[in-house]
Amino acid sequence: MTDTQDEQKQAVGEAAAALVEDGMVVGLGTGSTARFLVDALGRRVGDGLRIVAIPTSERTAEQARSVGIPLVGLDTHPRIDLTVDGADEIELGSLALIKGLGGALLREKIVAAASKRLVIIADESKLVKRLGRRTPVPVEVVRFGWQATAAHLRELGAEPILRHAGGDVPFITDGGNLILDCKFDGIADPRASELAIDDVVGVVESGLFINRAECALVAGIGGVRRIVREG
Repeated sequence: MTDTQDEQKQAVGEAAAALVEDGMVVGLGTGSTARFLVDALGRRVGDGLRIVAIPTSERTAEQARSVGIPLVGLDTHPRIDLTVDGADEIELGSLALIKGLGGALLREKIVAAASKRLVIIADESKLVKRLGRRTPVPVEVVRFGWQATAAHLRELGAEPILRHAGGDVPFITDGGNLILDCKFDGIADPRASELAIDDVVGVVESGLFINRAECALVAGIGGVRRIVREG
């Protein structure tokens, strides 16, 4: 990551933190851009902002605790006012997303589904005209029979690759599952692809997030701009 990218991610993280209001239940995303959001919110909490937050990963939870953000769970706070999260790809117009390269896609989607508003933060490199041409779709799958699950995903046109944590050790999600990174030659209909992947036995959740983002705050050399979903 370059210094310029860091500066852009910091700018968009601070812009998103400014959206948080006193008394909110806030969903905290996972990833390199979301880390800047958590730091900015921590500073606001230190200045007196009263919020509670629900993290989308153990990594985010650890960071939030370190900066003094009080954490709660969906068991006590089942409705979230605002979630701010990053994305690996953002389709222009539809704001359809690919998420999950950080490995937290299941919790991210659960939190997004419980949120009144989902705001995506990213730098301009994440904007695409069509999803899936350069970024694989992470698919979280149960460990038992994952090879059979991968075979079914191939029938959908995917090239699934088991994610590894290092060497021959498979990456294990916070939920105890595996991730298959599924390469596609572009995704013409993200909603249909999401439904088809979710219908495969053994799939827990996919990294396709469709019709969930209200808007995206995107940082570039010219500053932060707001992109809204069309239609």
